Amino acid sequence: MKNILAAITLLIISTTAFAQTKSISNAKVSFEIKNLGIKTGGTIGGVQGTIAFDPAALATSKIEATADVNTINTDNDMRDEHLKKDDYFDVQKYPKIGLSSVSFKKANGNNFTGQFNLTLKGKTKLVEVPFTYADNSFKGSFKINRRDFAIGGNSMTMGDEVAINFEAK
Repeated sequence: MKNILAAITLLIISTTAFAQTKSISNAKVSFEIKNLGIKTGGTIGGVQGTIAFDPAALATSKIEATADVNTINTDNDMRDEHLKKDDYFDVQKYPKIGLSSVSFKKANGNNFTGQFNLTLKGKTKLVEVPFTYADNSFKGSFKINRRDFAIGGNSMTMGDEVAINFEAK
């Protein structure tokens, strides 16, 4: 779950361009979930994609990115290996997490909201992602339900909600 959220966050954070299309060059994605009532988290990397974001032309702006699930890092090697298995991310079958923008809306000032198709473990869901765009940098956070993507099964100790934080420059 955490890995999925992190990957999503990396993809969203990757929105660092003007009207020109540019490759994602620097993205940080972290995730957080409760396990046994204690917040635990990690990061995911390997973000690649393209960004064509123009605050003055939101209708034609586009962000597409992927993250490499094999980069999941929770500072616990045993847990990281477990998260890569079938009941979580199944990296053998689904090595990438994908994010593709559908639309953008301006909220106020440098604040925007994007609708994105998030693909994790072969399932695609529409997610809403609020973010700020300032000085060629994107920053934001959003939440997903891990069960929407069949991650982690019916664990009674792990929370369903995963918070994803991202930043891209």
